[in-house]
Amino acid sequence: MCLGHSYLPEPLMRTIVVPIVKNKTGDTSDMGNYRPISLATTAAKVFDSLRTPVYACFLDLSKAFDLVSYDILWGKLRDAGVPAEYTALLRYWYANQRNQVRWVGALSEEYRLECGVRQGGLSSPLLFNLYVNQLIERLSSTHVGCHIDDICVNNISYADDMVLLSPSIAGLRKLLFICETYAEEQGLKYNSKKSEILVFKAPKRKPRHVPPVCLDGLPLKVVQKFKYLGHIVTSDLGDDEDIERERRALSVRGNMLARRFARCTADVKVTLFKAFCQSFYTGGLWVTYTRRTYSALRIQYNNAFRMLLRLPWRCSASKMFADAHTNDFFAIMRRKAASLLQRLRTSNNGILRVIAARPDCPILHHCMTVAIGRKK
Repeated sequence: MCLGHSYLPEPLMRTIVVPIVKNKTGDTSDMGNYRPISLATTAAKVFDSLRTPVYACFLDLSKAFDLVSYDILWGKLRDAGVPAEYTALLRYWYANQRNQVRWVGALSEEYRLECGVRQGGLSSPLLFNLYVNQLIERLSSTHVGCHIDDICVNNISYADDMVLLSPSIAGLRKLLFICETYAEEQGLKYNSKKSEILVFKAPKRKPRHVPPVCLDGLPLKVVQKFKYLGHIVTSDLGDDEDIERERRALSVRGNMLARRFARCTADVKVTLFKAFCQSFYTGGLWVTYTRRTYSALRIQYNNAFRMLLRLPWRCSASKMFADAHTNDFFAIMRRKAASLLQRLRTSNNGILRVIAARPDCPILHHCMTVAIGRKK
């Protein structure tokens, strides 16, 4: 105790625990038949209610690649330290290229591009990433939005596909304002009709009302799911809809192979099957799903192989894949899980490193479970 200061004991956070009978017709003398209900203080109730939802805004840039200003792009290349020879080569390429549109065997008159990077070009996504890199830096430097430990994760981007993440509407509005300002500076424009908001629900909590969020003066639509980079994201973070998307795509590919290559040899069919039916796009990210949906995808995979090789419908799945020296469904999923684990742990990306270091990460836990062959 310090002299000259009165000592005040720390206040206790008292909680009353009331046992409630689970099964009234059961044994009331059994302690396991009771559920302890805590009647906490008001302060405890306030802290317990701070599990906030996450507001995600999926932005759509109108004709993003076509609106890139060459003068601005060459300046960004120079500021990024790209050798002058490379920049000069790109400037000459874009300044002297001539284009023609081919339609039904006919060619249009030649024209040249005044702005925009080439659609489908291998270098185009890299050039566009450089074009919007300063926007990502501005967003991250605000430290407004979601965080994983001490890492700010308020935006995730790939080329012109960006999603903003914030635990509050006020934070989301601030991030959107930064995006609008940057787009105006760089000659870009967002499409308010295709940009949408999705609210990731907090455990046992659902926002009763989502305040309006505007982009270019127009309120954005609030949706329950969004297809981002080909992966269906839902408000409850479930993967059933994305697995069903993959099952339908697999059905289309399997029917196509069986129809077009019916007269090919078995070796050719197996090679085609491996190329077209074993990708399971974003399958490594599937964590929360029902057994029914997961099993439906596995059955579709097995049936596609049977149909392609014209095998009996009731033949053993494990035997037919072993005979063809081809991975079965579970082997593919184990390889995808192991691959994702390896890439997470060796990644140089700061966000991925933080995720890989967290023992409570659900994706890591699921990948380890699948990789060692344990059933979920």
